[in-house]
Amino acid sequence: MDKRKIKVQVNNLSKSFGELLVLDNCNFNVKDGEFLCVVGPTGCGKSTFLNVLSNLIEPSSGEVLIDGEKSNPKKQNLSFIFQDPSAFPWLTVQQNVEYGLRSKIKNEKLIKEKTNKVIEIMGLSKYRDSYPGELSTSAEQKIVIGRSFAMQPDLLLMDEPYGQMDINTRFYLEDEVIRIWKEMKTTVIFITHNIEEAVYLAERVLILTNKPAHIKDEVEVNLPHPRDVNSPEFVKLRKYVTDQIKWW
Repeated sequence: MDKRKIKVQVNNLSKSFGELLVLDNCNFNVKDGEFLCVVGPTGCGKSTFLNVLSNLIEPSSGEVLIDGEKSNPKKQNLSFIFQDPSAFPWLTVQQNVEYGLRSKIKNEKLIKEKTNKVIEIMGLSKYRDSYPGELSTSAEQKIVIGRSFAMQPDLLLMDEPYGQMDINTRFYLEDEVIRIWKEMKTTVIFITHNIEEAVYLAERVLILTNKPAHIKDEVEVNLPHPRDVNSPEFVKLRKYVTDQIKWW
């Protein structure tokens, strides 16, 4: 039995833009240290869902609680990774990873320890003095991933961070994310339109309906990492999630 405490509570969450209802009465919890993926039909409002969860956009009704308190980026340690790499081009790899830490930690030794740990986990040690523009797109996205995990945020929100990458790069980065997630024990909500990616990464998959979106189903993925995408268990789960999205 999973005895982890509830980290995030989403209660009766709805969001409208004028007369357009995008999110309709969403309810779910996320456990401390859980890796949760959210999938749904194209255009169902997945990015809006993420923005409302973070309180970057105010919900029309309902609430998001983190450790029992209302979600507030100014108060809580929230971190984001978006589709396009967002490493600071004027900073080295090491300086990029340190960047968020320096806004919260004054202890130089601790900053170096956390930075070195993340750089090592992400396999960036030989690039620590390089600039993002000197590296591949996948390496640049690894910098962003490392920078976010280094903060050890209360909640890490990822919005299709590999959406524009080829399949080999995606799998490579997915394995890197799982490796650092296991090491750092961060709570992650990962938005994706790629069903195979969701089943490959997640401990649990939430399936959204068409707009106005609500939670149609949730699927536990009790498979060890790294996962074999050709195994009968994986194929069965992938088909189930696909069918839930295809048929209404």
